[in-house]
Amino acid sequence: MNDIPAMMQAIDPEVHGGPEVLTLVDRPVPTLQPGEVLIRVAAAGVNRPDVMQRKGAYPPPPGAPTIYGLEVSGEVVAMAPDVASLMIGQPVCALVAGGGYAEYVAAPAGQCLPVPELMSMVEAAAMPETLFTVWTNLFERAYANEGDTVLVHGGTSGIGTMAIALCNIFGVKIIVTAGSDEKVAAAKSLGADHAINYKTEDFVERVKDITGGTGVAAVLDMVGGDYIPRNLKCLAEDGRHVSIAVQGGARATIPIFELMMRRLTLTGSTLRARDTAFKAMVADELARTVWPHAEAGRLKPVIDKVFPLAEAPEAHRRMEAGDHVGKIVLTMG
Repeated sequence: MNDIPAMMQAIDPEVHGGPEVLTLVDRPVPTLQPGEVLIRVAAAGVNRPDVMQRKGAYPPPPGAPTIYGLEVSGEVVAMAPDVASLMIGQPVCALVAGGGYAEYVAAPAGQCLPVPELMSMVEAAAMPETLFTVWTNLFERAYANEGDTVLVHGGTSGIGTMAIALCNIFGVKIIVTAGSDEKVAAAKSLGADHAINYKTEDFVERVKDITGGTGVAAVLDMVGGDYIPRNLKCLAEDGRHVSIAVQGGARATIPIFELMMRRLTLTGSTLRARDTAFKAMVADELARTVWPHAEAGRLKPVIDKVFPLAEAPEAHRRMEAGDHVGKIVLTMG
């Protein structure tokens, strides 16, 4: 504990705005609460909710740090007295409710996973947010199973590339959408069975063609708005639609009679505000069912670009431009 400083550098703007508000500031190193470990951060993933928070559209849940960042990798340097396992010195990646864009972060011990030997710290930092999100929504809420066909929008995003990887591992056929021919090619090269350029093709008709008119078992959607009724047309009977973001609008007109006649399920979730008990339960399930594939080198995130923490504005600009394929990551000095 003697080498842990009192202060650290972090991204914690006091105002909302453009990427230029993401300047380095000095903040106290977090004080551990029961059940937490202190991580000396090596790298932090950049996610769409970070951009929304910067714009003032996604405030941290009560009690969460105002410092940005929902996932990190690094070394455990301190533990709360009630943490049962000896974790000091262990390289971990962790899902956090905030605080990742900093040199140190406090994380619930139950939300940490050990960094596999075959995975770099940059790769490990890009795992938790998309892994927890895709697993809980596509494989748990939507019940995607071996032999199913699913539709995932944003195929070259962090969520999309993680969905492709997991579907390949667990025998699920995946159709994705993307916004350019280059991204369509990238998605296919990463293992998507089919990729649709939504700007030049009608994804509803293409899904119908691909599935022989039967539709997909599940849709994972981050667009919302007028995509919802179109997505429902892509579903097979008894199909499941899961919303995880509303980038295209928070309201939709739903054909209720169609849901009734075809026994469709329309659901969704957010992750950040869920309690630590739920996230720890998910982490435990991932450790048992998914992490062995990471340890064997079969599961890795797609890394688009890496920036030092001081260049967080550039990282956000790249995300907002929409040109990235996979995850954007910040590294500490």
